Amino acid sequence: MRKELTVRGLIIGIIITLVFTAANVYFGLKAGLTFSTSIPAAVISMAILRGFKDATIQENNIVQTVASAAGTLSSIIFVLPGLIMIGWWTEFPFWTSFWICALGGILGVMYSIPLRRALVTQSDLPYPEGVACAEVLKVGSSGDSEHASEVEHGRAGLLAVLWGSIVAAVFAVVVQTQLFAADVAQTFRIGKRGAVSGYDFFLSFALLGIGHLVGLSVGIAMLIGALIGWGWGVPHYSAIAGDVTTAAAQLAQSTWSHKVRFVGAGAIGVSAIWTLLKLVKPVASGLAGAMAAARARKAGKGDTLPITERDIPIGVVGVVTLVCMLPIGWLL
Repeated sequence: MRKELTVRGLIIGIIITLVFTAANVYFGLKAGLTFSTSIPAAVISMAILRGFKDATIQENNIVQTVASAAGTLSSIIFVLPGLIMIGWWTEFPFWTSFWICALGGILGVMYSIPLRRALVTQSDLPYPEGVACAEVLKVGSSGDSEHASEVEHGRAGLLAVLWGSIVAAVFAVVVQTQLFAADVAQTFRIGKRGAVSGYDFFLSFALLGIGHLVGLSVGIAMLIGALIGWGWGVPHYSAIAGDVTTAAAQLAQSTWSHKVRFVGAGAIGVSAIWTLLKLVKPVASGLAGAMAAARARKAGKGDTLPITERDIPIGVVGVVTLVCMLPIGWLL
């Protein structure tokens, strides 16, 4: 049996998770989106573990799996502020937030077990990012000469990440000296009915990197949303208000905060409900598959199952899920 879950791998994964979670939370609060950490975590893990002779692809996979939690845990910035907005909380209590994150993370793992068969093994979804992450891990574990060019390509990718970080840091320092302007914004009035609009161009190498990670489709969706919001939403609602006395910048910001932003929130709500409805059938199918595997294990056929099919027993999943949901309900 090759080494998979090791103390070394867990420590490396935890360190990467801390760094990526901080970065993801920062950019989530700044730009409104987060990036997946699996691929960069796999690249960093590959670079670190290649210095150990006994490193395996399974250990690399554990590191990137631990580090991928940074992409999901950072989504807490989209959840907990809602408790402030509805008046349920007046501040962010540290320990309450900590336990919500911890128990919510365990619940996420438990939910993924019955969903894996339906959404991964029994699905034709391409999962391009997962495939790319797997290829990175394969390159990192290849010691054959025929894979030498691929390994070199992976090292070049890591070097590009390091140089990108250095250039972004230097640019941030230069901007702070005010030698360059990183932000160009202007608001203006349209017509005589009090309509306002504006634009805000912000240059950030970090956001360019996020754009590369999230892909073209997400970037285009955000661009279209910005054009709809500031090209139609803000002018339309500000014209309805007919306020010609308030400064254009103040009116534009107020209209966006109190009117247009809720249009986007509504779109997010509809997409969330639609996603839940689409998940009903896959969840039922996943539960059926998990129960079938549990019956095979009870019948003494568990050893014949491939290691990738040996899930945590569905009974244990149900108990852990219930145990986690009760304190979360009490905390909230």
